[in-house]
Amino acid sequence: MPTIAVGLSGGVDSSVTAWLLKQQGYKVIGLTMQIWDGSLPLADEGRSGCYGPGEPRDIEAAKSLAARLGIPHHVVPLAPEYATEVLDYFREEYRSGRTPNPCVRCNRSMKFGLLLERARAMGIAFDKFATGHYAQVDQDPASGRWRLRRAIDTAKDQTYFLSRLSQAQLSQVIFPLGAMTKPQVKAIAREIGWDDVVDKPESQNFIESKDYGVLFSDCEQAQGPIVDTTGKVLGQHRGIVNYTVGQRKGLGLGGTADPLYVVRIDACANTVVVGSHSELFSTRLTATDMNWISLASAPGQPLHVQAKIRQQHKEAPATIHDIGQASAPATPALETVFDEPQMSITPGQVVVYYDNDLVLGSGLIAS
Repeated sequence: MPTIAVGLSGGVDSSVTAWLLKQQGYKVIGLTMQIWDGSLPLADEGRSGCYGPGEPRDIEAAKSLAARLGIPHHVVPLAPEYATEVLDYFREEYRSGRTPNPCVRCNRSMKFGLLLERARAMGIAFDKFATGHYAQVDQDPASGRWRLRRAIDTAKDQTYFLSRLSQAQLSQVIFPLGAMTKPQVKAIAREIGWDDVVDKPESQNFIESKDYGVLFSDCEQAQGPIVDTTGKVLGQHRGIVNYTVGQRKGLGLGGTADPLYVVRIDACANTVVVGSHSELFSTRLTATDMNWISLASAPGQPLHVQAKIRQQHKEAPATIHDIGQASAPATPALETVFDEPQMSITPGQVVVYYDNDLVLGSGLIAS
């Protein structure tokens, strides 16, 4: 039987993933990334997160689960690479007035990329890589392309976060939980006596505390004007890195008849633009840096799809078409025109295109 490496976090999803594969007769090994280097002043809030001072506790939990399973466990050190691939990217996007998705970036660059490369360089041999993500992968018998599909449990579906994976990455992954629901996964864990794992709080994405300000120096948080859409100055912001499109709270603006929201961030002018709720809506976006999955390339003709502009967004009907080269940067671009206006389309976020449960591809929202 093939050897399957499982990205083991110590949580219920990855633990049940490893258990299921072992029950199916595979030789299973556990891999855990070590990415925290203590360089940021983050407080340990006592719960798990993808990045933070609680990481040693999570690594011990993963080791404990591996021991229960009777499988080898390896910790793969990747702190410098994470700092470059995820933290530096995160900072640069915010400095540029965009709102990045670090989890999407981490999946492509780290969990399904450098983690596997480094593990093999350490002499750890395996044939496939499995995680506890809720998604499904298969291969199109006609084209041979690897396809990414929604999970059966639509409430837990994580295809949005996996939409940047390449064909090479998809060809070597297994998602055993894709055809299961979260309650089923928890029931399996309780049946095998892992009540402590089931009752463990869900881990936080990215930084445990959500205090992103610690990532930026004081000079990167220079104050500047908050203006309305006519250019009238209404107040001062605390640095554009502290704001995102759609934000209402924390603007420090009072005395207005109606609530104001961030509608645009102008990094060049160090300006935050605010407007009414209605001004948050738009029918169009331009995406670049396309990653086609089920499709080999951008469709030659306009194509009607469902488009999802953030993880918590309900995908909406839209038409996409190739518009050649975006002006800045000069890269292939795709225009998306929604059937109905959508709220808070945010530059820097990922837009994912679906055909029912099939992921066609994704891009980065440029404008």
